[in-house]
Amino acid sequence: MKIRVECYAGYRGEETPRAFWLGDNRLEVKEVFDRWLAPDHRYFKVQADDNGIYILRYEVQADDWELTLFQASH
Repeated sequence: MKIRVECYAGYRGEETPRAFWLGDNRLEVKEVFDRWLAPDHRYFKVQADDNGIYILRYEVQADDWELTLFQASH
């Protein structure tokens, strides 16, 4: 699922998600649990302000974000 993501670029220039949009719903990233970085793509495992766990994938060459996993809060 394609999504829109708001990022923060740290001192090393790596983009880190701060919020993302699912349709008209904006979700703030509360915590980044893990990240996997490769030359062509990046994955971020985050918890949003709805307490759901999401894995967001960034395709570097296409400059495109997608949601690859969602786990609802319990």
